[in-house]
Amino acid sequence: MRTALVLLLLLALAAIPGSVIPQTGVDALEVTRWKEEHPDLTPIYEKLDLFSVYDSIWFSAIYLLLVLSLVGCIVPRLFVYARALRAQPPRTPRHLTRLADHVSYETDLAPEEVLDRARAVLGKRHRLRAVDPADGPADSVSAERGYLREAGNLLFHLSVLVVLAGFGIGGLYGYQGGVILVQGSTFGNSLTQYDDFDPGGLFTPEQLDDFDFTVDSFEVDWLRSGSGAGTARGFEAGISYREGDRPQEEYDLRVNHPLSIDSTDVFLIGHGYAPVITVRDGEGNVAWTGPTVFLPQDSSFVSFGVIKAPTAEPEQIGLEGLFYPTFDLYEGDPVSVFPEALKPLVSMLVYTGDLGLDDGTSQSVYVLDKDKATQLEGEDGKPFRLDLSVGETVELPDGLGSVTFERVDPWIRVQISQTPGKEVALLGVVLALIGLCGSLFIRPRRIWVRARTVTRDGAAGGGGGTMTVVDVAGLDRSGNGELDEVLADLVAALKKE
Repeated sequence: MRTALVLLLLLALAAIPGSVIPQTGVDALEVTRWKEEHPDLTPIYEKLDLFSVYDSIWFSAIYLLLVLSLVGCIVPRLFVYARALRAQPPRTPRHLTRLADHVSYETDLAPEEVLDRARAVLGKRHRLRAVDPADGPADSVSAERGYLREAGNLLFHLSVLVVLAGFGIGGLYGYQGGVILVQGSTFGNSLTQYDDFDPGGLFTPEQLDDFDFTVDSFEVDWLRSGSGAGTARGFEAGISYREGDRPQEEYDLRVNHPLSIDSTDVFLIGHGYAPVITVRDGEGNVAWTGPTVFLPQDSSFVSFGVIKAPTAEPEQIGLEGLFYPTFDLYEGDPVSVFPEALKPLVSMLVYTGDLGLDDGTSQSVYVLDKDKATQLEGEDGKPFRLDLSVGETVELPDGLGSVTFERVDPWIRVQISQTPGKEVALLGVVLALIGLCGSLFIRPRRIWVRARTVTRDGAAGGGGGTMTVVDVAGLDRSGNGELDEVLADLVAALKKE
């Protein structure tokens, strides 16, 4: 058990990097952004698998050792518990009055009658020790209860294994993927449609359910006044989905209200803005048009984005900059005073030349390769910056073309996953609660009743003869301090006429 506790502590410590450092299986976009901001640390983190902590060898080693340690704790205890179930309550101690909790009284009933009453009272909720002729004449009753407390402890530890098994099944056979979808776009459940995909070790593409869905609308309920102004109270994406050849259905996708299609769950986990920008080259041809996903940088939803026009003539055109949902100037600095797109504006720098799109190397859509490109400058020699509101068009210097800000479309980020072991994990949690309740509320204790005949002291006014002295004692094995009340109730039941 000591080893298991140490491993559990190590597992908790090992999970800290997974909650601090962005994880590929949770948000690949955030991982990409982190790598761009920390180029020196990225190689070290990649070598240590810190971007995929829960799939790393060192985390799996702690996980498996914990499982083995728990098995080593539980299996021996099962045999001990099985022997305890078969064993009888212990013999009555010789001196009951030496126990901390004890009561003695005198009665005119015969010892046999007192013991019969004790067996009748205690036998309702206790297990009694069988009379053994080898022990001599029966002058006492030994009773014990609370055997299920240890069963609760064992069930709780067993449930931990069940939960770990559930997570293990999900990790091996499940998968988790993410995709950003602009309003009006459609997603088909195939590997090529995902922006990031994190499969389990035994995942096969045949597990993918056959469905598709379209994002019809997206609405955010913003708080507009008070201390929480600018905070979203709720998100709702209206989608139309079709499973296989079945008729199309509609669903309102909300946070913590996933869409379940067969064995796949679709979660709404994020949103943002996609400005629709048209880039025309120097010959007047449309080199790029359409919504471009900009990634939020803060709670005001100031977002960063990149636009690439590789077919522009005579030179490729690249744009890089920020989107402000509700633009304003604060002490001369551009800010967004509200996260809703009430007064949208894009502010972008312009680059021309070789954007590295033709060398065969893959590029992130959120990164602009400027190594071989030239930044445009204005007539004043400063970097040329586009500041466009919706509907505005700006001509580029030297007749290189123009840029138009058409409108703003919302985008949502959805997580699509299969977790085949979640029922097993849920069963483990339920068993853990049952076991925990058993270990907390079941109170093991032992009760002994001894009745013996003694001679009355005639000199003391007793008139001689005999009487029965009854000693009642108990041992509370849970330490709850309520044994006095139990013994008092038992004595009252034994004295009852």
